[in-house]
Amino acid sequence: MTTCSTHVLDAARGVPAAGLKVTLADADGTALAHATTDADGRVRWDGPLERAGLAADLDPATYRLQFATGPWFTAAGRATFFPRVELTVGLAGPHAHVALLLSPYSYTTYKGS
Repeated sequence: MTTCSTHVLDAARGVPAAGLKVTLADADGTALAHATTDADGRVRWDGPLERAGLAADLDPATYRLQFATGPWFTAAGRATFFPRVELTVGLAGPHAHVALLLSPYSYTTYKGS
């Protein structure tokens, strides 16, 4: 089994991006799980995921992390150039951490630890 986590920071304000909706999807874009970042801007996917009504572990494979940045910025009264950020990642080890530094007109991502 593989686990995945993400940490989103509002780089423009220097604070965690709390309340941002994130979807974990397979390589074809089929949603596997939905979550919202916590007060620290974090989401962790581990253990069984509900996939088509069946419990399924997160296997090593290619996945998409889809961040609903447009609604998040709109709710804060801010404009953005990126209404959605989608990252395609290859999960191969026991754990992968994907960091996203977000601002209204740019974003940066990296594989963390």
